Amino acid sequence: MTSVRRELTQGQWLEALGVDPFWIVDEQPTVKPVESGVSTPVADIQQDGASVDAAIKSCKQCGLARHRKQAVPGSGDQKAEWLLVGEAPGVDEDRAGLPFVGQSGQLLDAMLAALDLKRDQGVYLTNAVKCHPEENRTPTTDEMDLCNGYLNQQIDQIQPKVILALGRSAAYAVLGQEASIQSLRGAVRYRTQGEIRIPVVVTYHPAYLLREPAEKWKAWQDLLLARKAIDA
Repeated sequence: MTSVRRELTQGQWLEALGVDPFWIVDEQPTVKPVESGVSTPVADIQQDGASVDAAIKSCKQCGLARHRKQAVPGSGDQKAEWLLVGEAPGVDEDRAGLPFVGQSGQLLDAMLAALDLKRDQGVYLTNAVKCHPEENRTPTTDEMDLCNGYLNQQIDQIQPKVILALGRSAAYAVLGQEASIQSLRGAVRYRTQGEIRIPVVVTYHPAYLLREPAEKWKAWQDLLLARKAIDA
């Protein structure tokens, strides 16, 4: 795969897509299984994606519902191999009703394009909480715990082959661990849900990468690690 990436960087394809050269590195990470995460029972009531979305949009079980314009369940392929989980909808997402729009969404699209992926083909995007926290604050663990039932149902419905947790809040929602990104990234972890054991890779949120572009090469390694976990 490395030779393909070199060929692309010598041509114009990545430049046309706006993919940062920081994504392209020679090192191929090693899959290092780490037994961690949460064991979550499958929901008692099996719902399709539309039913879960409807439940999220009408949800008022925490204070975030008072400040939102609309809940943002997620978007993408309902049978995706890749499930990407972020922190929470921002102002743009709250207005549009879609996850990962604006600059962070553009960067995420470039990250996916570097793997020959698109957000609506083999990919599903969602967040740890589905409503915009006022003043763009970080959601509390209580808010994430209350919203985690919806994430459980989405995982159960989609049954992804890998989960990419974007940022510390997403890592907590997916793995149940409060820890730094530095301590969680660089290894394949697992979430056990019912009878399903799903590889999880933790990496930086695109919003963080916009502030700290020097970390993009680490994020690219994490993406390669996630793809390798699927192949394994």
